Amino acid sequence: MFKTIKSWFMLQNDKTTKTNSISKSSSTAQTAANKSRIDPSRIGDLGEHKINIQLDQLPKDIKYISDIMINNPKSRTGYSQIDHVVISPFGLFVIETKNYNGEIKGSRKDKYWRVNNRFNMYNPLKQNYGHIKALEHVLVEYSDLLYISMVSFTMRCRFSIDPELRKIESNELIVYDTELSEFISRKIVRVKMTTQKALRNNVEVQQIYESLRFANITDASKRAEHINKIKTDG
Repeated sequence: MFKTIKSWFMLQNDKTTKTNSISKSSSTAQTAANKSRIDPSRIGDLGEHKINIQLDQLPKDIKYISDIMINNPKSRTGYSQIDHVVISPFGLFVIETKNYNGEIKGSRKDKYWRVNNRFNMYNPLKQNYGHIKALEHVLVEYSDLLYISMVSFTMRCRFSIDPELRKIESNELIVYDTELSEFISRKIVRVKMTTQKALRNNVEVQQIYESLRFANITDASKRAEHINKIKTDG
């Protein structure tokens, strides 16, 4: 009889252990699943972080400024908000970042590009052209600056675009975020080959950087106003 009771208790303990083990496993799996989920509101911030990592790999004589907003009377909001500006002795790289998924189709002349053949996106090169004109107004004393327009997409995209926009000879480039620093470095080498000397010295690079920092609008209410106008005008 004692053996029977002992066996019964052993069986119950075994069941409890298995239940606890399953519960713990389920909890661990749920925690892992929660960690793997990314809050949609953070996707843009994570994308910008990846770009900043790329830009940090550039040589020390190159400076960059991110998330700069400057006055632009020709814009419907009165401002231009630029994702990144890279200042090098051989040119100014104006970078627009896009966080899309799927096929990107378009050419230089198209007003709109197609995303997955499902919806339109305003041509990012035309958008960046507006940014460059605003920068020219801020940097008016540097009238001979070379501006290179770059649009960076995530690796979740595939390009069906004008092949010229992937060639380093072009001053308008479409790139993946993971190859951004590579394309900037290659473009600088290309410009060096054609100009033979730096267009700007290190002192001027610093001056341009400071000019952009000074022009940058950091007032939270103005930035919010800019974003609200974009959303309203849609």
